[in-house]
Amino acid sequence: MAGRCVVVTGAESGIGAACAAAFGAQGDKVMVIYHSDAGLAETSAAAVRAAGGEATTVQCAVNDEASVASAFDAAEAAFGRVDVLVNSAGLNMVGVPVREMALVQWQRMLDTDLTGAFLTSRRFLTGRGEVPGPATIIHISSIHAYAVRAGGADYCAAKGGLTNLIETLAIEEAPRAIRVNAIEPGMILTPMNERASADPVYRKTLEQNIPMGRAGKASEVGDLAVFLASDAAAYITGARIVIDGGLSLMQAIGA
Repeated sequence: MAGRCVVVTGAESGIGAACAAAFGAQGDKVMVIYHSDAGLAETSAAAVRAAGGEATTVQCAVNDEASVASAFDAAEAAFGRVDVLVNSAGLNMVGVPVREMALVQWQRMLDTDLTGAFLTSRRFLTGRGEVPGPATIIHISSIHAYAVRAGGADYCAAKGGLTNLIETLAIEEAPRAIRVNAIEPGMILTPMNERASADPVYRKTLEQNIPMGRAGKASEVGDLAVFLASDAAAYITGARIVIDGGLSLMQAIGA
């Protein structure tokens, strides 16, 4: 499987960076797509190279059609037809209840976490034309696609919509051997969970809710992405793979 062209959005940090490095370790050629921090993106690309792959970087706003097209053009020019898309770009919930949420906040979240997934998926598919797979789209979703939280209506709605996008894409593209799956992380120690990463006392209060007793590592999500893009997962499509140490199973505890 080595030598594939892999596009990873949101690859400058966190889960996206871990996915990029994991594919680098497979000997793949990775396009590190970043939103704004070119320095972080180059650090991520360096990690891909250190792991044994090739990498280059390109800036992209995933909610902008022209920007997405330009980023994929760059990937194809550098490495050829794209074989794997990992869509990790996204925003985190901000804890604002619906009655206080501005329309611009709602739209910003859906534009990035849902429309961005649509635009990157569509460009991946049109770039391949009618050539059959194997090829893979992996969307980084969340357990909050179904385990909702107060103050997260925009985020949960975006991830819930992403589930339906993924499942629709899976049945549409199965005849071409293009597989589409979701990874649904729980608590993963990334910059999105900055306080939990930096404050072990605070982190411990959250980890008490996780049956396995610890937060997850971004590298564990990266390893799962590599598996889902491999021949070992050739019969998996339309799946939602939860990686949360059992956290989402605790929803009704204490009810």
